[in-house]
Amino acid sequence: MRRRRVPPIVFPAIVLLVIVLILFGIGSWLFSSNRGVEEVVEDFYAYEADGDFASSWELLHPYMQERFPKTSYMQDRTHVFIGHFGAETFTYTIGEAEEMEGWKMEEGREPFETTYKYLVTQHYQGKYGRFNFQQEVFVVEHKDEWKIVWDYNQ
Repeated sequence: MRRRRVPPIVFPAIVLLVIVLILFGIGSWLFSSNRGVEEVVEDFYAYEADGDFASSWELLHPYMQERFPKTSYMQDRTHVFIGHFGAETFTYTIGEAEEMEGWKMEEGREPFETTYKYLVTQHYQGKYGRFNFQQEVFVVEHKDEWKIVWDYNQ
């Protein structure tokens, strides 16, 4: 019985192909648009929890920045969350993304092509005890960046 000899290049080629496929899969996961979207929500609430409202304001869509000039936003957030609630910081949980098409943040605005909706729950321990604050948060693309908007529909 005679054995066929496998050319020596076959085994390294198979190993290289497997490595390329693994790297491609990891790269796709790391750079997928959904991951970038969730990172914006995560960054936004991490800044808010740290009281860094100037940085969180930068992640708002220009429509939101029109509604809330930076100085006003920073003062309002500090006043409400720290002043009224008596909470120095908070923790939060971010729900699963829901992809939406053609959603508008308010009447009279153009719809966004693609929108991701998250339910975010902020967990506070303040002078009035423990409480949770839930908000639907929408993420839309603006000039190749993901930005935060809120729902102002009636």
